[in-house]
Amino acid sequence: MKKNILKKLKNKIIVSCQPNEGGPQDKTSIVVSMAKAAILGGCGGVRIEGEKNIRAVKKNISVPIIGIIKNDLANYKVRITPLLKDVEKIINSGADIIAYDATNRKRPFSTKEIIFKIKKANRLAMADCSNLADAKNAILEGADIIGTTLAGYVGKKVKDTDKPNFKLVKEFKKLNCFVMAEGRYNSPDLARKAILAGADAVTIGSAITRIDNITNWFVKKIKNKNE
Repeated sequence: MKKNILKKLKNKIIVSCQPNEGGPQDKTSIVVSMAKAAILGGCGGVRIEGEKNIRAVKKNISVPIIGIIKNDLANYKVRITPLLKDVEKIINSGADIIAYDATNRKRPFSTKEIIFKIKKANRLAMADCSNLADAKNAILEGADIIGTTLAGYVGKKVKDTDKPNFKLVKEFKKLNCFVMAEGRYNSPDLARKAILAGADAVTIGSAITRIDNITNWFVKKIKNKNE
């Protein structure tokens, strides 16, 4: 199963169909439509947040689904699938791959516990990393995919329009694991450069699915036309 899923994702775009929370696109029916439209465009997989959304998308598509659940916890900064019950919900929703925060931060459950539960259910584990150390640790613990998802977002504040971390993609490629470039890949050229840098696949989010974000990029550019 692992080889088959990774083969489907190889050299493909994965579209993250995650609208801004509470925004006008934040409806399950719209998330399903996003996923279907992305598949029409040729994506190899989708990344979906939330038990209800994952379940609905699963019923309507056949490409691999990367599932996550975001939680805002009182005493922890980790947000991406931090709880064992989150993993259980994603498993029951039918996702093929479960992504989790793989950073070295305080958390309610260890990354080992998270991966163990994912693997026990015969699902693939994707480590959302912020740096090389995160990726190395994730591989030792059994992650099937290492992603640059949190590079620049942990301990720093970056904008969606900032350049992605190609250097980290190159470093990840040396680790002999499936590499997912993710985070600020907001143009076709940047996605191409990620593959050339050694990424096995590239996840695109805001630049495809968040209409409010994209519109704001254009608005700001026009306002700052003299820069």
